[in-house]
Amino acid sequence: MKRFVISVVAVFAAVAMAQFTPGNVECIAPASPGGGWDFTCRVPAAQVMPELDLVPGSVQVTNLSGGGGGVAYANVVTQREGDEDLIVAASVATATRLAQNVFAGFTADDVRWFGALGADYGVVAVDVESEFETLEDLLAVMTEDPESLTFVGGSAVGGFDHIKVLQLAREAGIEDILPFRYVSFDGGATAIVEIKGGRADVFTGDISEMVGEIDAGTMRALAVFSPERVDRVPDVPTAVEQGYDLIAPNWRGFYGAPGISDEAYDYWVNAVEEVANSEAWAELRADNGLAPFESFGANFEEFVREQIAIMQEISREVGVIE
Repeated sequence: MKRFVISVVAVFAAVAMAQFTPGNVECIAPASPGGGWDFTCRVPAAQVMPELDLVPGSVQVTNLSGGGGGVAYANVVTQREGDEDLIVAASVATATRLAQNVFAGFTADDVRWFGALGADYGVVAVDVESEFETLEDLLAVMTEDPESLTFVGGSAVGGFDHIKVLQLAREAGIEDILPFRYVSFDGGATAIVEIKGGRADVFTGDISEMVGEIDAGTMRALAVFSPERVDRVPDVPTAVEQGYDLIAPNWRGFYGAPGISDEAYDYWVNAVEEVANSEAWAELRADNGLAPFESFGANFEEFVREQIAIMQEISREVGVIE
């Protein structure tokens, strides 16, 4: 009898899970149009999910910029509780801001973590007309006259884009990292406009943000912070091959609102995994310069917590937090 009862419970649980289907799905990109978070909503979510019939109709993409992702995070936690039709783009920048406790006191426990489906490696790049032809050219000025440079990126001051510059300086043996001027923008695309407009010197972001610019011949990437060259942009040298042991992967994934049902949570975890395993996403991922990176559900949540701990350590090392 006991075995029968357990079996019945399992059947009803499976039926309940199968009954959940999303309605009008919205994906929040916590930044302005363009850049990594926007890409995460518009391609794997808004393009691939409908193609795989994981969502009915289309996915609405909402750009909610501000605070390095903090405005969106606060909105989801305080105003979207229980919204099972909501997914939000996330990355290592999300973990970094949580590590530095700048999301208005919110923590990783305040949302549900669905999964990651790709990695975007860091990059430093300049306008094609820049005096900096190589990474060594840039590092020479970073060493001799750091206050003359303005770096721009799509994450907040102290965020991952900023930290990458400080890590590069440390790798180059530059001890005093305080003089480096970093200006943050709500999205990589806006920061790139500053470079192309001649109002800043160096862009720090992710390689996917550079693919279109490299193809158009408008910007030059001096180094990508990956173990090996990225297939989509094979002419961009790694920092490693230039003698600087800096690898900075930026995972791309999704989180959801607090208070959603376990059925909805399982659905979105499985949906992200299906996208990650699809041929459509594999092709789009490669075309946009991303590398494979997969983590889902409970494993992803554990990974995010580990990332937060790592980013706290790095942030203390470079003086961003005490």
